Amino acid sequence: MSPSDLTTKHCKPCEGGVDPLTRSEAEKLLGQLNGWTLNGPGTAISRAFRYRNFHEVMEFVNALAWVAHREDHHPDLEVGYSRVNVHYTTHAIGGLSENDFICAAKIDALLA
Repeated sequence: MSPSDLTTKHCKPCEGGVDPLTRSEAEKLLGQLNGWTLNGPGTAISRAFRYRNFHEVMEFVNALAWVAHREDHHPDLEVGYSRVNVHYTTHAIGGLSENDFICAAKIDALLA
């Protein structure tokens, strides 16, 4: 699967009842993203974005919010004057799902 395959997919509702991705599965999908990292336990991915000013930060956050709304899958964000830290995990299953990687790939595509 190439990164473009992830960007053509859409998130599926996840209310629990499924197992999170294994670390091996997560690492394989992580290889299709740009600059994202997997946390120690393998339950979340994150990426830091840097900008010149708050206006650019908010433009990015608004574009990211549009992706999150369209996919109905929402990241945890840390926003500052010139930075945005984005963290994805699927809270309903206590770990990562393909949805996290789909949204991360779509964020990567925003910047391409």
